[in-house]
Amino acid sequence: MLILGLNKTTLLDYPEHVAATIFTGGCNLRCPFCHNRDLVFARESIDAGIITPYSEDEILSFLKKRRGILTGVCITGGEPTLHQDLPLFLSRIKELGMLVKLDTNGFCPDVLHHLLDEKLIDYCAIDIKNSPAHYAATVGLSSIDLGLLRESVDCLLSLNGSFPYEFRTTIVKELHSEEDMYAIREWIAGTDQYFLQSYTDSDQVISSGYHAHDTDTLQHFASICRQTIPNVQLRGIDL
Repeated sequence: MLILGLNKTTLLDYPEHVAATIFTGGCNLRCPFCHNRDLVFARESIDAGIITPYSEDEILSFLKKRRGILTGVCITGGEPTLHQDLPLFLSRIKELGMLVKLDTNGFCPDVLHHLLDEKLIDYCAIDIKNSPAHYAATVGLSSIDLGLLRESVDCLLSLNGSFPYEFRTTIVKELHSEEDMYAIREWIAGTDQYFLQSYTDSDQVISSGYHAHDTDTLQHFASICRQTIPNVQLRGIDL
């Protein structure tokens, strides 16, 4: 595993749990509004001395010492499912008696199926970057195979409440419109919960020039989604 970051304690990343968050390096998308540039361009960041990898044993030793304090571990990125040794690493975390939450962009459905079948994750969050019509531009690519993501989305929808998961979208003023919200809600119809997250600017964003929608617009977007999704919430927004 290429592990490039560790947040030792979080009350936000894993719902209802005191957790640690582990950040993996590398990503198959290039979302221009992503605030983890050093993780996306992992090899360049390492070669430039900007970031230093952790060993798996170093992470596992830390988690072992925190048993009884931490109840969960969030695996995020970058994109964790790109790493072939992810299942083995998660199995070692599970051996410590901790719950595992996976954050993923959903473009490796075979990995998601395997992790679910082997009971190596206890919660999954899939980022829905935008409506299908605007997906490629939103993730910084000229084209993209949405069939892979659709398979992951359908996989979670098919669980019928037997496994906790969420879909979420980071809302960017320059990229997301009312029409996109209508399209997304139809795409993920059948889900129980959906989270809209406000874009936050930082010096780690891949490309500059992006902004958050105002609160009224975000609330309007949420109201659109609530027409078909029971639980729609706003994150990262002071109301």
